[in-house]
This record gives sequence, structure tokens and C-alpha cells, in this order.
Amino acid sequence: MIFFDVTKTGGSGHRSGLMRVSARLAEELGTAARAVNWATWDRRMGASDWFLTSELFSEEERPGLTDFLAACVGRTAAIFHDAIPLKHPHITWPQSVARHPSYLKLLAHFSRVWAVSATSRDELIGFWRWQGLDTMPPVDVLALGADFNRAARARRTDASKRDASLLSVGILEPRKNQMLLLDAAETLWSEGLNFKLNLVGRVNPHFGEPILARVRTLEKRFWGLRYHAAADDAAVAALYSQARASVFPTIAEGCGLPLLESLWQGVPCVCSDLPVLRENAAAGGCWAVATNDRSAWTDALRRVLTDDALVARLEVEASTRALPVWAEAASALRAALS
Repeated sequence: MIFFDVTKTGGSGHRSGLMRVSARLAEELGTAARAVNWATWDRRMGASDWFLTSELFSEEERPGLTDFLAACVGRTAAIFHDAIPLKHPHITWPQSVARHPSYLKLLAHFSRVWAVSATSRDELIGFWRWQGLDTMPPVDVLALGADFNRAARARRTDASKRDASLLSVGILEPRKNQMLLLDAAETLWSEGLNFKLNLVGRVNPHFGEPILARVRTLEKRFWGLRYHAAADDAAVAALYSQARASVFPTIAEGCGLPLLESLWQGVPCVCSDLPVLRENAAAGGCWAVATNDRSAWTDALRRVLTDDALVARLEVEASTRALPVWAEAASALRAALS
């Protein structure tokens, strides 16, 4: 039996990447897994059982975790997302910054670890080596699914009939870099280019208010800007169906699910040229733009909005390239944890 940890994600209403991973894996693991909450689980396991978590944790948040990992009769596995709180502490939730060093150290006590990208895997192993650890668990890469809404993959044709609409999905915070996107969009609107920009995502309570204030100011000046604080999967899919391209100017990711989910909808993605995003962008359907380069992003968006041939080529790539799905991710875990 796989005891699947849903301590935080089981009752959360947030639609973050962490929640996506937990929810979709739980669905696809099906009867092979039993959902458990650390506070109520009796932690009784057999020698062939596994405890699997895709959450973030610390001893302070889960008393007894260190002893459990040391004395567990069964085996333990974790899904590792990223080291962003250590790399960008000035723009990361304070709780996450405080938790992350102990979280990375605790991961070394699991039987197995899966990272959500090769970049994340290398960062985790690099941290352990920096810590001087003599023994480490095996760390493999788990390809996350693109099929976020459980719907069939979309196929698109005739870019010339697509609305002049862009879509950005992600929490409003400095890491997602909506300020750069708004700067580029304002330049293009001021040039007279008519297009829509839909932003979807909740507001980071520590760092997001200045971004929201900028959005509200620009909404009064430019008819094309729309902010959607909350949108379910159906609403997001509807916005994708109207979009000429998705835009993802992020400065740091563990995997970059919005890129994959855009491609599942057949929508090209204009993304930052980060190594972690290139892992999925290189196979097609994406245009990687210099990270945090306002001029380059302005030029890229201008071309995506006006060049039908470019968008048509990217649409074909997005609609025909291979994409990972959540059923495959769950199948890989079931096979490894059998």
C-alpha cells in the first residue's frame, strides 16, 4: 500500500502547482494509494508499504517526522519541487524561507526522492553535497502531467482566426514577473496595438499587492487588460481557447506547469529562457525569451500578436509534440513503489 500524504493539500482551495501535483497524482494513483493526514494517521506500516509525500514539511510543522523517517518499518518517498526559497529569499514567503533548509535536509532521510525536473534534481543533490552528506537516496526525475483539466488534448488550426489575446497563469508575485509583462503590454498598447491580456492567479499576501495595484491602474487606461483572481479549470480552459499564446515571464521555477498545460491546450507559450523551462520548451510549441529583458519581451509579444505564420508554426508544434500526462506519472510511481 502507498500511504499518500495530503496533510496540507487535501483541504486547500488554492490552485497552485503543489496542489495540482497532489490532486492529480491522488486521482491517478487510485486504489493503489490511501490518503493520509499526518495529524491523524496512526503511522502503522508493513515492510512492503510506502509513505509518499509531494508536500513541503519540517519537524516543527510535523512533530515526530524525524523519528518516523529513522525508525519507519516501511519505506518512504518524496517528490521534490525546487530550491527557490534558498535562491530567492527576498521574494519568497518568509515561512518557506525558514522551512526550506530543514526540508532539504530531511529529504536525505527518505528511501527515494523524485524531482520534478532535471534542474531541480541537480539543485537538491548539489545542496546535499554542499552539506557534506556521505549518503544520499537515489533521486530520479518524475515528468509531471500536462493534462491539467482531465480533458482530451486540444488541436488548433488557422492562427489567422485567433483572437489577439494573451494569457498569463500564475500567482501575482515578483517571481512570476508580471511587472515585466505589464511593462511590455503597456508599451504595445501605447503604440496602438489592440489586444487582450488575461491574468489569472491569486495575490501573494506578502509581495503581491504592488502588482495588483499596477494591474488596477492599467485596467483603467487600457480596455484589453483583465484580471481573474479566481478561475477554476473550466474557466482557465476557456481562456486558453481564446488565446493566441500564453505568456510565462517567470524568473524561477521547479518545473513550469503553466508551460505544459498551455501546450496541452494547443496554445503556444512565450516563456523565459530558463534551463528548467528549456527542458520542456525545447521540443516545440514555445518561444524562449531572454529572462527579465523588457525590450526582448516587448519585441517577442509584438511579433506573436502580429505574425500569423509564426503562431501557426508554434501551434502545429504545440499540438503534435509528445507531452507527459498524469496517468504516466502515477504509473511510474506505482511501478517503482511496488
